[in-house]
Amino acid sequence: MPDKKQKAYLELHFSVLLFGFTAILGRLIQLNEFEIVWYRLLLTSLSLLLWPGAIKAIVAMPKAKLAKLIGVGIIVSLHWLCFYGSIKASNVTVALSTFAVTSLFTSIIEPLYFKEKFSKSNLFLSLLVIPGMYLIFSFGRGYQTGIILGLCAALLAAVFSTLNRKLVSHTNPIHLTLLELGSGWVFVSILFPFVSSYYPGTTFLPSYMDLIYLLILALLCTSVAYVLSNHSLRQLSAFTATLTVNLEPVYGIILAWLIFSENKEVGFEFYIGTIMILFSVFLHPFFERRFSKKAN
Repeated sequence: MPDKKQKAYLELHFSVLLFGFTAILGRLIQLNEFEIVWYRLLLTSLSLLLWPGAIKAIVAMPKAKLAKLIGVGIIVSLHWLCFYGSIKASNVTVALSTFAVTSLFTSIIEPLYFKEKFSKSNLFLSLLVIPGMYLIFSFGRGYQTGIILGLCAALLAAVFSTLNRKLVSHTNPIHLTLLELGSGWVFVSILFPFVSSYYPGTTFLPSYMDLIYLLILALLCTSVAYVLSNHSLRQLSAFTATLTVNLEPVYGIILAWLIFSENKEVGFEFYIGTIMILFSVFLHPFFERRFSKKAN
């Protein structure tokens, strides 16, 4: 039987596998990013409402905790808006490549928030991201808007991952997910009338295929994946979780090559930058093992 930490790794990796399909679905769905996020939040929240005792548990929560979870939910919704905006403004490969910079942001934000000592190995691995990001931005001609939105999505992901590390330690992951995504849906609903004028000619109602994609996105790639990811944070640090989640671009980029032939849309230098960023993911387990042995 696997111990708690091994089980947490398995949960996290399965959630990453599910997360890997979200970008593909984001390109397949013909709606704009606001509509995608609105439906994703709505459908996911409705599915979690069916969980026994979820509403009762949320009503019984202290107001201070409710406020924190609502705040994180707003950050999550902004992250998704930037992420899908990046896909719509560029493509799946660009959005996922820039999203991998989340580890750099987390290595700085997490120790500052928890008042912990900075990890030299984590900072070193994160610094590998900088030259890779330079190559992506320099040679990603025509994709600057998508790259900037992708970086904003990465920064927001680092923030809510760090905040959730503390909140999930004393909150049921399902209750936490429901409240965060539900509050995110309310926030996007408030924004929607103000931004709808920027999308003339678009229809709010999804097509038959878009509805199928949205259900897969909400139920499997969000409800299941998000709960598993939050539950794993009870045993893992936010930085370790973020580096593992960085495998999401690997799955997504390969799928984008196979489905959309995106390998023909960007140059050789772009992929060199992406490889440099993802290199930190594969180095992390070796660094962690080596430094933990020294500590012992």
